[in-house]
Amino acid sequence: MKITGVNHLALVCRDMAETVRFYTEILQMPLVKTVALPDGGQHFFFDCGGGSCLAFFWWPDVPPAAPGVASVKAFPAEAKTAVGSMNHVAFSVDEADLDTCLERLQAAGVPVFPMVVNHDDSEMGVARKLHPGVFVRSVYFTDPNGIMMELAAFTRAFGPGDVRHEPASATVSA
Repeated sequence: MKITGVNHLALVCRDMAETVRFYTEILQMPLVKTVALPDGGQHFFFDCGGGSCLAFFWWPDVPPAAPGVASVKAFPAEAKTAVGSMNHVAFSVDEADLDTCLERLQAAGVPVFPMVVNHDDSEMGVARKLHPGVFVRSVYFTDPNGIMMELAAFTRAFGPGDVRHEPASATVSA
């Protein structure tokens, strides 16, 4: 098996018209495909670059959002979500564009974490200032459905030294 990339990620929205406005007007992702589902729902695809799409389902009778279970409740304080949930979506952007992206989101009234986050390998996992150990810089925000999104820019290529932790296993008690 040879995976060549992400074709699409399919999420669920509460209002397709609101979702189309947000993704086409604010994030400037072209709407490239629409599908009317036989059960009265819709399935729309937005081009997010590199041959990948972000897709949304909408149904008139969809269950309500479940922050803290199916989505992030409050970033960064309450960022854990349930097993099998989708925590957030990260889109690649050029590092030089991060501040402009942050300003654009703020100007549009989008709920956004108020600064560019510098991720590093420190105990806290973030640094106040950019330094050689920062491996990705990010802007976090939520879409109209409460889905946490990230605009991310890797600052360097990864190498063998970046894989240095053993995977954890859940402890089963008798």
